[in-house]
Amino acid sequence: MDYGIKGKLAIVTGTGRKGAMGDTIAKTLAKEGAVIACVDVNFEGAKEIAKDITEMGGKAVAFKADQSKHEEVVAGYKQIAETLGTADILVNNAALLRGGGRIQKTTIEDWKNLLAIDLDGPWYWIREVWEDMVKKNWGRIVNIASIAGTHGGYGQVNYSAAKAGVIGLAKTAALEGARAGIIANTVTLGVVDTSGGKILENEMFQRIVAKTAMRKMGEPIDVATLIAYLVSEQCKYVTGQDIHVMGGLDLFTY
Repeated sequence: MDYGIKGKLAIVTGTGRKGAMGDTIAKTLAKEGAVIACVDVNFEGAKEIAKDITEMGGKAVAFKADQSKHEEVVAGYKQIAETLGTADILVNNAALLRGGGRIQKTTIEDWKNLLAIDLDGPWYWIREVWEDMVKKNWGRIVNIASIAGTHGGYGQVNYSAAKAGVIGLAKTAALEGARAGIIANTVTLGVVDTSGGKILENEMFQRIVAKTAMRKMGEPIDVATLIAYLVSEQCKYVTGQDIHVMGGLDLFTY
């Protein structure tokens, strides 16, 4: 299938670690011909991924931004637009996965710091690219959420709240963008293995796999291939949806 995104500019946040989600998403979109802005607070890591994409025949440039800081997102997008052009696609992948403890134990600092990265950041990026997408009458936005945002997470009150928030954020973007050619969706994950199997050495993850209908974890490519469709020209009538990629972890199993 021709996804129709050749030459379109895709901003993928959280592209600072090889083998992780952002890396796979960026490379999958690059294979479809998209120009990739690799954004991460880890600039050296983002440069490595951009280099990989260039060496495989694609086009990518790395940019540094701490998305918890509004001024850095503004400056980052300005630099992207001046270097590569304005955004057609935004994948809000960057996030910090760290619970603050149970509700009464979570500190104000832990609450604010995590929400600044995981919820404020995606909103800042959407806010920056919005007018350019409206002008083009075409845009694709994908937020990455977690089962913690739909089911809650014990000891993860801050993370759960943030991930529930990005689902609502995407739905609102879908509503406000519907007549402006902007499609926005959320991809909500269970547990995706970016460790090459090492994650299963952890007993907690063994228990999660045992509760997953498919009895296995997902891989980054399982997520990236779905995102390639959601940001494509072919995705014309799917918007405001929260699509689960979790192998049945959200189903009743026994």
